Amino acid sequence: MLKGLGGLGDMAKMMKTAQEMQGKMAEMQESLERITVTGESGAGLVQARATAKGELTGLDIDPSIFVASEKEVVEDLILAAIKDAQGKASERAQAEMGKLTEGLGLPPGMKLPF
Repeated sequence: MLKGLGGLGDMAKMMKTAQEMQGKMAEMQESLERITVTGESGAGLVQARATAKGELTGLDIDPSIFVASEKEVVEDLILAAIKDAQGKASERAQAEMGKLTEGLGLPPGMKLPF
């Protein structure tokens, strides 16, 4: 008659695990805001810094590339550095998320929403 109550313990355990996961996700979000990655282009002539969440935080441009006739090249280098930083931010965020989800038994490579 009390067979069905055995599932309540499992449910409580799942709820506790979900709450712990929610707390860890909040910590992870804060952590991603503090992690900085640097993308570059033109052999380092242009560097873009971003958080692991992908927010651009800085841009360093070597003054030697400021030649009026090469405006388009400079623009391309800036865009390339930003894209590189964003790509590295995404990779870093996935690596950090992988650390968090490692022990949860989720399928490898499963991307959780951010």
